[in-house]
Amino acid sequence: MNEDLRRRNKRVMIVLLATVAGMVGLSFASVPLYNLFCRVTGYGGTPGIVEAATGVVVDRVIAVRFDSSIDPALPWRFSPGQPPMQIRVGETAMAFFRAESRAAVATTGTATYNVTPDKVAKYIDKIECFCFTEQTLEAGQSVDMAVSFFVDPAIMDDRRLDDVHTITLSYTFFPKYGTKGGAVAAHAAAPSNGTIE
Repeated sequence: MNEDLRRRNKRVMIVLLATVAGMVGLSFASVPLYNLFCRVTGYGGTPGIVEAATGVVVDRVIAVRFDSSIDPALPWRFSPGQPPMQIRVGETAMAFFRAESRAAVATTGTATYNVTPDKVAKYIDKIECFCFTEQTLEAGQSVDMAVSFFVDPAIMDDRRLDDVHTITLSYTFFPKYGTKGGAVAAHAAAPSNGTIE
């Protein structure tokens, strides 16, 4: 009886340890998997990434605003390089953001992006973007980073979006923190502070 009880307890312990190990593994994988899911589906206000524009341009004009924020732990200045622009649906547009390091050493950051209103995100397609790519700035270095995008003409078929006249593209830079295992940790985003009206 004692031997049987020990075997059962050992099995329960192995199952519990395997469950904990699996949960820890999923917690590390959840952020990159969620980012991939959002980029592919446009879920949560995340636009898609495409190779080229559709080539179809229609008369509907939408204002596009640009917003920037930065995690306080990253010693950079980061702001949009232009005021809001008016673009036609289907027209490829290019916008620039300026990042400037205020650190005394090289620092690395990674930007995430978002679109508001959320319901329009699946119709915003990026051709070129600095997001989700590590950007390293030397001490005092300034760089202009380009974003090439368009509003998919398929938006014209979605009656829920007839009321959308302004879209905001938001970018947030987070610092990269290296650990012995090579993992990257990021802090929560600071409130938006770089909008040009």
